[in-house]
Amino acid sequence: MKEQAVVLTDLGFGIAKITMQDKENKNTFSDELSRELVEAFDKVGRETRYKVVILTGYDNYFASGGTQESLLYLSQGKGKFTDTNLYSLALDCPIPVISAMQGHGIGGGFVMGLFADFVILSRESIYTTNFMKYGFTPGMGATFILPQKLGISLAEEMMLSAKTYYGEQLQQRGIPFPVMPREEVQDYAFDLATSLSEKPRLSLVTLKDHLVASMRNELEKVIAQEIRMHEKTFNQPEVRDRIRTLF
Repeated sequence: MKEQAVVLTDLGFGIAKITMQDKENKNTFSDELSRELVEAFDKVGRETRYKVVILTGYDNYFASGGTQESLLYLSQGKGKFTDTNLYSLALDCPIPVISAMQGHGIGGGFVMGLFADFVILSRESIYTTNFMKYGFTPGMGATFILPQKLGISLAEEMMLSAKTYYGEQLQQRGIPFPVMPREEVQDYAFDLATSLSEKPRLSLVTLKDHLVASMRNELEKVIAQEIRMHEKTFNQPEVRDRIRTLF
């Protein structure tokens, strides 16, 4: 029997844990992982016993972005990254979300994690917004959330250069998130979740709604702009060649 790509675990105390574990595809956004991730967040949002959710990956992988097949599909103009809304799952979730990025966060996978209310990185893992490595402009709300969470200077550098950074390097650059040894990320996330779960759910939901209201309102406009940029940049023969050879 094939292992689930996403597992939802009730940790007690009002804490839910969503684990991405599509080992066959190294947590790229396969059809299975995408579908099960949406289903898990939908269930967490509807279950009133939950007060906080931890989003994490397996072993050395947090989330690895689009599959080669899906990127080629988009480059042929057959779809948009908005066909499955993964980017704003954490932002839209009514309760606080903790991204425990114990492993590599690549492309859209890193971007998705940044939409959480709390972000934790590991020193040994790599993090990159490598869209431009393949020659197309960033999507998944990257052009919105990176400046919001990392500051404009580092965000521009990451997106334009498509460079890869270790968590330790980002820590040295002054990112405003905890960065710790991989083996400590899960415990830190659980301790944080426990402190949040001590508060009334209604108060957590109400305060999160207030804190992220402007982000929720602004994101739709940015997504539309990213889609227009994709219409200009994705359908280049050079982009398809890069996806085939560099992926």
